Amino acid sequence: MLKTKQKTIYEEALSRGFSRRDFLKMCTALAATMGLTFKESEKVAKAMESAKRVPVLWLQFQACTGCTESFIRASHPKVESVLLDMISLEFSDVLSAASGYQLEDNMANIMKEYAGEYVLVVEGAIPDDEFTQVAGRGAKEVLKEAAENAMLVITFGSCASWGGIPAAKPNPTNGRPVKDIIKNKQIVLVPGCPPIAEVMTGVIAHILTFGKVPELDQHGRPKAFYRHRIHDKCNRRAYFDAGLFAESFDDVGAKQGYCLYKLGCKGPTTYASCAEMRWNGGTSYPIQSGNPCIGCTEKNFWDNGPFFERRAKIPGTQTTINPDAVGFAITGAALAGVAAHAGITAVKKKKDEKSSEERSE
Repeated sequence: MLKTKQKTIYEEALSRGFSRRDFLKMCTALAATMGLTFKESEKVAKAMESAKRVPVLWLQFQACTGCTESFIRASHPKVESVLLDMISLEFSDVLSAASGYQLEDNMANIMKEYAGEYVLVVEGAIPDDEFTQVAGRGAKEVLKEAAENAMLVITFGSCASWGGIPAAKPNPTNGRPVKDIIKNKQIVLVPGCPPIAEVMTGVIAHILTFGKVPELDQHGRPKAFYRHRIHDKCNRRAYFDAGLFAESFDDVGAKQGYCLYKLGCKGPTTYASCAEMRWNGGTSYPIQSGNPCIGCTEKNFWDNGPFFERRAKIPGTQTTINPDAVGFAITGAALAGVAAHAGITAVKKKKDEKSSEERSE
């Protein structure tokens, strides 16, 4: 089978009815998703004009399909732009039109024709072979074969990145993250249960634009999307600082938007873009809608429960803070500040009055 000529992303967009203006709008949206400035969107446009569409194989193992469901709801850019213009999705159990032998044959051809050029996306934890068979072969065998000639591996979701819910105690299937099995490839972790759609498309866009993986943190997550704690950007942070906490899900504090720390919110220990990018095109995220963060982007989040009970520790301290004391401390500091300000003002006023009397003499 002869290798087909790959169009550039720009050529593919034009062939699908995109105008130059539509193309530039897509590039601007991509730049914003990656955290670039408006001026830097020109870099994205130039890259897309010369970069070829990247073949992608998307494997699914022990997963709920939530990551795929999140991905297809991307709005900046829209998922059809990603799937039809930026990448060439050659295999997906959920999204591929073909199935059975036809789909399996296509994956084998891509692995052979585009060795070293395709990206492998993995969703779901990897169990022992007796628990998951794909086309009559064990999950580990399928993963290793697909990863062998991949340019790089991206793990979408906490199950593929950390083991997630399938690996939660007692882990009866011995579910494991991809990095426990694939040791000789660059792996980019994009955890979340599921990740935000624009985080997933943003990682792909960065690879296409700059020809390399984005800068990663010590865990292998893209810093652009996992550099801040949710607590640092939370819309309820002012209430935390003021010592105002919801005591239950239906009390007055909860209805007025008070901090959910007492209800088990793990925002202080969770690194993610939820509070910045938000979900469904930037509409909202769990804490804003009234549900405490469960820390789903962090390792072993399912075993770090129980949820909705205060367990998170504020980084930099050895013990869980007493939220009740926060308000008193801040109130005391505020009163001290007011008193100090009043004292300084009185002294200054006295000096001004004395200076005025001396001038009049």
